[in-house]
Amino acid sequence: MRIVVAITGASGALYAQRLLDNLPVPEHEVHLLISNYAQAVIAEELPKGLRVPSGVQAHGIKSMNAPFASGSNACDAMVVIPCSMGTLGRIAHGYGDDVLLRTADVTLKERKKLILVPRETPLSLVHVKNFELLLLAGATLIPANPLFYTHPKSIE
Repeated sequence: MRIVVAITGASGALYAQRLLDNLPVPEHEVHLLISNYAQAVIAEELPKGLRVPSGVQAHGIKSMNAPFASGSNACDAMVVIPCSMGTLGRIAHGYGDDVLLRTADVTLKERKKLILVPRETPLSLVHVKNFELLLLAGATLIPANPLFYTHPKSIE
């Protein structure tokens, strides 16, 4: 499978790190997109930086030359983790001025798997309507809600 992992500027860089740590990179072609503001959040939340597994291919956010930004070469799945409400809204309305947004648009139009992990609360009616648009378009929304019934000893 060709999987695109996109990280936006919402708080929750640890979620992206955990996904990267657990994707079987040798078995799948994994690509990484990091929004401009995500860099600042990663620096704040992951003091040792983002650990990118060997074999993951990183692409510049403004480079529209990424192969999966075209419907003729779409990815099999895309995960936006964490997903800011700004990014979620732009995806919901088909705004595609960078490779992250364009890839999400292509993923939806080609009916591939698009998973968004929104991290921000409280939600406004605008957010809920954007959720609705994305669900109707075929996206999967998995809000980042940590669980506590397992009695975690750390945030990781």
